[in-house]
Amino acid sequence: MDFFFDFAAEAPKLLQLLVGVVVFLAFVGLMLLLLDRAPMKERSWGHSLLLLGPALVLLAIGLVVPGIRTTLLSFMSGDSSQFVGLDNYIWMFTQPESITVLRNTLIWVLLVPSLVTAIGLVYAVVVDKSRFESIAKSLVFLPMAISFVGAGIIWRFVYAYRPEDANQIGLLNQFVVWLGGEPQQWLQSAPTNTLFLIVVMVWIQAGFATVVLSAAIKGIPAEIVEAARLDGASPLQMFFRVTLPSIRPALVVVLVTQSIGTLKLFDIVRTMTGGQFDTSVIANEMYNQAFRYGEAGKGAALAVFLFVLVTPIVVYQIRSLRQRREA
Repeated sequence: MDFFFDFAAEAPKLLQLLVGVVVFLAFVGLMLLLLDRAPMKERSWGHSLLLLGPALVLLAIGLVVPGIRTTLLSFMSGDSSQFVGLDNYIWMFTQPESITVLRNTLIWVLLVPSLVTAIGLVYAVVVDKSRFESIAKSLVFLPMAISFVGAGIIWRFVYAYRPEDANQIGLLNQFVVWLGGEPQQWLQSAPTNTLFLIVVMVWIQAGFATVVLSAAIKGIPAEIVEAARLDGASPLQMFFRVTLPSIRPALVVVLVTQSIGTLKLFDIVRTMTGGQFDTSVIANEMYNQAFRYGEAGKGAALAVFLFVLVTPIVVYQIRSLRQRREA
């Protein structure tokens, strides 16, 4: 009997789902019919309008409208009842807690892309054409299969703290104890705790950089490499005068991708510290202000500022891709 009551309760939702599927299929069928019936001279415009139209509508609903609403909210009070002008932005750049958030974000953006690219490049060069290249790449790429939340939980155990007289469950503190030192609360000591969080991001993303840069290195024309060797270039000269200039587009891709991902970082900080102990970043503070503290205006201001930071990087990447295609 419980089954029938549950089914009766869920029936309206199932009916709505069925209606939605039918409407979607009918719309697709109508779109294909109109495309097939359109005159040949008008098909290019008809195809563009009908095929891009739904995507543009969804883009407006999912991105443009929320973006405009968030921008308007950034000029409102916490309960969205009063217009406060630039007060939320002034708070962002004047209050100690928000300045700490911006400082942490800057540290992340400066260190993570640089370290990920450098480690990935060195690793790709070292294992290139080695006997166990595929195995070495697989090992460094494995962390990419782990979500940021999963990685955060794993590294919380690595940094776990127990009193000196207790058995250590944290790998790092166990090594410290073996060496005769005292266990440390790694995630509670600012500002070094931010660096320990950065290690997690680098550990995850180094594999991505290795794979991309390794593919770029293998794409260097053999004629260029042979000519450099015949000219007597040393391994160091080969690296700086042949390898680096040849893989510059791949380096830019890795740096840009990592910069965007780092600016939007949320999961690692949220999982490992929750933004406590002066470790919060823009995305985490945006969540705290909007959903924990009830300050929708401040959360929206942080979201707008994050969008402003990401936009120039995205524009640069689009221009680089366009120039590469034209070349």
